Amino acid sequence: MTIFENTIRAVAICHTPYRQKFGIPRQPGLVDAHGFVELLPPFNDPDTVRGLLQYSHLWLLFCFHENLAQGWKNTVRPPRLGGNEKMGVFATRSTFRPNGIGQSVVRLHDIVRRKGKLCLEISGMDLLDGTPVIDIKPYIPFSDSVPDALGGMAQEAPVQIGVSYSDEALSQIAALAKGDERPNLASLIEGVLAQDPRPAYKKAKDDPKLYQVALYDLDIFWCIKDDKAHVLELKPTKVGQQPQPHPSGQANDA
Repeated sequence: MTIFENTIRAVAICHTPYRQKFGIPRQPGLVDAHGFVELLPPFNDPDTVRGLLQYSHLWLLFCFHENLAQGWKNTVRPPRLGGNEKMGVFATRSTFRPNGIGQSVVRLHDIVRRKGKLCLEISGMDLLDGTPVIDIKPYIPFSDSVPDALGGMAQEAPVQIGVSYSDEALSQIAALAKGDERPNLASLIEGVLAQDPRPAYKKAKDDPKLYQVALYDLDIFWCIKDDKAHVLELKPTKVGQQPQPHPSGQANDA
């Protein structure tokens, strides 16, 4: 067995609207969520990102830090297959991996100073807030994109559902979206819920359950109504209150 001489460590921390595992898109690029990659010492030197703005997209290699204690599995049940069929861990993007490493393509908008810290402004991420990033690489279109590649069970993008709102929710969104603390709040909510983040077994039957998704410092409460995700209300997350864990995993499978 090969043993690495050098210990892998985080080079950055990702700040995103996703404050709990439930609701994170199952792949990058599905939701236009905006966030930041904060470079950590000693990698927060401007020289480490010199020339990076000539690229429109980046690869982020990261750690599924909230799943590491649960270990890995030989086989998993991908949500794309309804959670009923097993596949080998290396045939999926399951979070329960031998080394707990994930990768995502994100759009790079700018390199900025945010609260005095060197950050990459990004969008389209599928990462939990606070995810440690272990490497950053430029996305190279001619080599990283393979137009005729086969995507197995995930050849096509997932089918989205409609999203509707109560009058109360619309009023709350209009009031809460002001300022820069929650950019694109309305489109973020719609993008997340259109992915239908419910467990696969819930989608094949009547589902009267009330669901909650944590975005920024808000709890969004919704249910299924007329086959749509219906947003009922938004509430500020209570100080000190942690979002409830959900069995869907940290970042989702294909």
